Amino acid sequence: MELRQLEYFQMASRLKNITRAAQKLRVSQPNITVAIKKLEAELGVQLFDRSQKQLTLTPEGAVFLKRIEFAMRSIKDAVLEVNDYKQLQKGTIKIGIPPMMGAYLFPKVFSGFRHIHPNLDVLLFEEGSLTIREKLESDELDFGIIIIPESTPNLNVLKMSRNQLMVCVAQKSSLSNKSEITAREIANSDLIMMKEGSYLREIVQSKLSALKISPRTVLESGQIVTIKGLVEHEVGIAFLLDFICENSSNVKAIPFYDPIFVDIGLAWKKDRYVSKASQAFIDFCKNPL
Repeated sequence: MELRQLEYFQMASRLKNITRAAQKLRVSQPNITVAIKKLEAELGVQLFDRSQKQLTLTPEGAVFLKRIEFAMRSIKDAVLEVNDYKQLQKGTIKIGIPPMMGAYLFPKVFSGFRHIHPNLDVLLFEEGSLTIREKLESDELDFGIIIIPESTPNLNVLKMSRNQLMVCVAQKSSLSNKSEITAREIANSDLIMMKEGSYLREIVQSKLSALKISPRTVLESGQIVTIKGLVEHEVGIAFLLDFICENSSNVKAIPFYDPIFVDIGLAWKKDRYVSKASQAFIDFCKNPL
């Protein structure tokens, strides 16, 4: 049994597709197919049910995956720990950050950290908060700077700031002279929403459902610049974090009559070895410049 076989099996299980697994691992599809068949022959069981369009695990495959997930994680942690001893001044950190924070919050964090630790490489991945949490769980990311959910059983979190969710309207809108926005005004407006995969979108939808209002969603986007531009041209209103529209001449941020606050913070997976590079980033986020 080879480590490569286990890596191929693990990725095919996650993606439920051998072609996508091959693309992700940058190998040919036959390589993965042959490796998994050899693994099944060695174990004497069938790991995948191939009778369906989507690749699914057999009961035996599910048990095997659960065991090797832990083993593979331990191997990765062992490599990280050895590298820490070998080269203390080098390392790579993979960080996921939602688009809303990527343009406005992360540049300051990154530049401050880079100034202190110029030899550490930081790889940035822009995803929605929900997708980032999934990738932290599957060890694809080291950290996420996300809106912290109420429950985080598998994640460590470090709160960095508390922010208010504001209703953003065009300066020339009839709503711009309001000191707060009511549920009725939201219900009568067109809404521009973040795309699926955004925890912020979930928060907004949950709030609107609780108030029993259903404004018309006219557009969804994952790009903050696009959303602000649409608001500015009175295509609709949008719920955005307070720092997004600060000092904006064409968009005004107004509190919702029933204020919505969220905590933004650093998240990383529990029970995983924290490399010296990762610990340096955690320490920096405790006291950013």
